[in-house]
Amino acid sequence: MAAKMTTKQIHYVSGLILSLFVGLHLFNHLCSLVGAERHIAVMNTLRLGYRNSVIEALLLGAVAVQIGSGLRLFRIHRKTAVTPFQKLHVWTGLYLAIFFVIHVSAVLIGRGVLHLDTNFYFGVAGLNSFPFNLFFIPYYGLAVISFFGHVAAIHRQKMKAPLVGVSPNSQAIFLLVFSVVLTLVLMYGLTDHFHGVTIPSEYNILIGK
Repeated sequence: MAAKMTTKQIHYVSGLILSLFVGLHLFNHLCSLVGAERHIAVMNTLRLGYRNSVIEALLLGAVAVQIGSGLRLFRIHRKTAVTPFQKLHVWTGLYLAIFFVIHVSAVLIGRGVLHLDTNFYFGVAGLNSFPFNLFFIPYYGLAVISFFGHVAAIHRQKMKAPLVGVSPNSQAIFLLVFSVVLTLVLMYGLTDHFHGVTIPSEYNILIGK
């Protein structure tokens, strides 16, 4: 039992660290509603913090811990999850672990191997190119929904009292609905209001051109 609790605690702490970054990252993506230039400008400002060698090492370490501890917790709890929110907690955790492996690897390869600036255009190249968008739309969409779904499941478990008359269950459902709305808004911004983003030629390697 002690080992399980230790794993949960480590997972929780690494999750808090990553949640701060994810919040900033999603805010950055919301800036795409104004345009690619604003998105890139905000990203360059945020990079002054998270591209600092110490902070970046902390974030990468948190990702590794989150993946490892998350997969261990998935193996422990996947057969014992009974309620809808317990199952949501387990399966969104698995998806987030898979997403982190793919997403972080892609960024590191983009920077270290392809020598690309992993900015707005790096992130949206596949999202705005057929047939790659058939993968990237659900890939990104499920990541956002899984993140908030994971938070909603934890909130449902820990919240014991109503908040301004709203039950914990309804609060968790609100977070899920919010995640779907946010996903649609993000897709609207990251595709230039559904008109499609013109991808600079240096990023064509990402979409097979």
